Amino acid sequence: MSLNLADIRQEYAKHELSPEDCLPDPVAQFQHWLAEAMTAQVMEPTAMHLATVDEDGRPSGRMVLLKGVEEGQFLFYSNYLSRKGRQLERNPHAALTFFWPELERQLRIEGRVLRLAESASDAYFASRPLASRIGAWASEQSAEIEGKSVLIKRAAEYGVKYALGVPRPPHWGGYGLIPERMEFWQGRPSRLHDRVVYTLETEGRWRKARLAP
Repeated sequence: MSLNLADIRQEYAKHELSPEDCLPDPVAQFQHWLAEAMTAQVMEPTAMHLATVDEDGRPSGRMVLLKGVEEGQFLFYSNYLSRKGRQLERNPHAALTFFWPELERQLRIEGRVLRLAESASDAYFASRPLASRIGAWASEQSAEIEGKSVLIKRAAEYGVKYALGVPRPPHWGGYGLIPERMEFWQGRPSRLHDRVVYTLETEGRWRKARLAP
């Protein structure tokens, strides 16, 4: 049976959104929406699409997990030598997208990215499960490998090497995205969706506006 993708439609009508509904600070508004997503038991509420750009201006994206919001920064962790790590080293700007279909909501965040302090990366790494800490050493993220057995062998070797404690690899750590633009999207009937955008005008001062769907 053939499937006509153009016929797949979902009518959205659960909530409304206006600039007047939104808090003055977009990070606070995000935290409010995230709390609602968690209360609604949205699947993977902290999952976010991270888009980066290579040296030729070509974008690439992947799903990562938000690991905190501190001092206005959106935190995530990765291998600095991975594809995204190398791209962020050359162009420290990125975009995040959250999608919570159960609430008919989407959130887009754009800004610059900085590495976190080593102490912050150390603290988070120490909180990870043992297998995940060993995996950070075993996996040369984004590099081609001959097969899964390579990973298993390396994990076993590092498990023995760091049997008494697994230090954080120097090539692994955290990033913080400092938002400069945040857009909140609420699905509405007839594709007349509600969109509210915040743009950073000066340090700590945000401008809110409604966008056409």
